[in-house]
Amino acid sequence: MMKIRRVGVIGAGQMGNGIAHVCALAGHKVYLNDLSREIIESALATINGNMARQVRNGRITEEQRKEALGRIEIAESFEVLEPCDLVIESASEDEQVKRKIFAGLCPVLRPDTLVATNTSSISITRLAAATDRPERFMGIHFMNPVPVMELVELIRGIATDDETFNTVRNFTIDLGKTVAVAEDFPAFIVNRILLPMINEAVYTLYEGVGTVEAIDTAMKLGAHHPMGPLELADFIGLDTCLSIMQVLYDGLADSKYRPCPLLVKYVEAGWLGRKTQRGFYDYRGEKPVPTR
Repeated sequence: MMKIRRVGVIGAGQMGNGIAHVCALAGHKVYLNDLSREIIESALATINGNMARQVRNGRITEEQRKEALGRIEIAESFEVLEPCDLVIESASEDEQVKRKIFAGLCPVLRPDTLVATNTSSISITRLAAATDRPERFMGIHFMNPVPVMELVELIRGIATDDETFNTVRNFTIDLGKTVAVAEDFPAFIVNRILLPMINEAVYTLYEGVGTVEAIDTAMKLGAHHPMGPLELADFIGLDTCLSIMQVLYDGLADSKYRPCPLLVKYVEAGWLGRKTQRGFYDYRGEKPVPTR
């Protein structure tokens, strides 16, 4: 069985920089790729800040932080990823974007390199078919924020072979994560359950059953959730929530997964949550203020 030592991460956003963070801390050489050097450098600053917080909290030492940062290399092109044993795609939740990445990536990799996607909802089998190595391809779905959340969903495509699955499973456990194995159905396990709840919370707001504040307070104090569903939607990104609901609706053909029109309207307005400073809450002031 292959031992993963060098890991490529494509996409240096919130998920990608978190994946690079945990891989580097676990001792892996990491090659971080995105559309521009500026994006990658911004991600490295985020990783540095998050690791510094871990030092202050006593989770890691200053020496571990410095060593981990030294393991992360900027990869401005796919060609730099050639030495990798595993490449994890963590671009936006858009199937065409992911297919384009795999089309450019696979020709430059070694034949034995494993390829994975961090998709939270899209068919692993369908994405694998867009590569030259479906038997060496699978889903590794990290939870957000990656350095904090313990769970990783592992999803095999129809062609994923046993050696690939076992290698990735061991790699994931070595990162200190707990594995949940999911079948290749739309949105897998966590988002199959979580996103319809968020969508129902948006319907509850849309139909005037409660305000943003009332809905989130009710679920935090009435169901003991650490975050209210609308606050959580803003944290995830409303565009990502909508994308996952659309995958569920299209893939399962059940009206209960129809995205709420209000969620669609917020995304059309560009109010995507924390990352744009406005969603169900407005984050531009000293404290978040409900927008409805």
